[in-house]
Amino acid sequence: MKALVLSGGAGTRLRPITHTSAKQLVPVANKAVLFYGLESIAAAGITDVGVVVGDTAEEIREAVGDGSKFGLDITYIPQERPLGLAHAVLIARDYLGEDDFVMYLGDNFIVGGITDLVEEFRRTRPAAQILLTHVSDPRAFGVAELGPSGQVIGLEEKPERPKSDLALVGVYLFTPVIHEAVRAVRPSWRGELEITHAIQHLIDAEAEVRSTVIGGYWKDTGNVADMLEVNRTVLEGVERRIDGEVDAGSETVGRVVVEEGARVVNSRVVGPVVIGSGTEVRDSYVGPFTSIAENCRIVDSEVEFSILLRDSSIEGVGRIEHSLIGRHVRVTTAPSVPSAHRLVLGDHSKVQIHT
Repeated sequence: MKALVLSGGAGTRLRPITHTSAKQLVPVANKAVLFYGLESIAAAGITDVGVVVGDTAEEIREAVGDGSKFGLDITYIPQERPLGLAHAVLIARDYLGEDDFVMYLGDNFIVGGITDLVEEFRRTRPAAQILLTHVSDPRAFGVAELGPSGQVIGLEEKPERPKSDLALVGVYLFTPVIHEAVRAVRPSWRGELEITHAIQHLIDAEAEVRSTVIGGYWKDTGNVADMLEVNRTVLEGVERRIDGEVDAGSETVGRVVVEEGARVVNSRVVGPVVIGSGTEVRDSYVGPFTSIAENCRIVDSEVEFSILLRDSSIEGVGRIEHSLIGRHVRVTTAPSVPSAHRLVLGDHSKVQIHT
């Protein structure tokens, strides 16, 4: 069995971060989202992995390498443009051959991994197996309709009037019959080859399509709010570890990780928090659910429920929260200017100004 990991896509919902970085490499708890997926695949006993890459291919290659650090054998599959999930399967045909495979979206996060799902698929081998979860607004997802006995009877991509609240999670398992299905579908109104259409083709051909409704945690980390929520979830599982320097004037409370080479000086850190190597926190407060990457500086500031990427600094800022701050960013106080009101008032106006 192989895996196909999708790491192309423009990541428009995470701009401006993704103007200069692959969305799959944005870190949660100081580790790239993509790495969690690769570790889940390795834990499920799959070693051969094809990674579909697009405009950010060079950055993905540099971060993942040959896959050996994950216990994987990585093959990169270039995709000229992100033309849909079914298109990714189409261009990976030679690599996948006649093997069963799991398709994993590289910007998705699933607590608990996929080992049980893979084992079930290996046992039963339906034509396709999909993961579903209940969502509050299914219009933003692929949506499944189930029959009376729980069988999948229909799929729609981002429907205006969803027939259920069951959204497809970004993990799919297929036997080689999917290759005929992806060749049979035509571009949708979005101009993409939709995997939902390919799976619907299997359903129409009376092939067995099974579903598993997951009760655990899943997120598509496509926007800032979801990134921060995933970061919170991962940090809840960290264990306290102080490998760096914390001076006598500082206090660390709860599940705090201070990596080797990091320094906390005259500051208060309330976990769960991760502080990366080479980072300095001085005269500051770092609050719960915050990840600070390597070689950052937090000086005379407060930061909480945020992600700070490497080589960035926050100095002299009263408080920052619910924020995602990119690499090589400087956040400082603005110069003081006199307070004033600028007015253009018509005749007979009446204005009240609080002073």
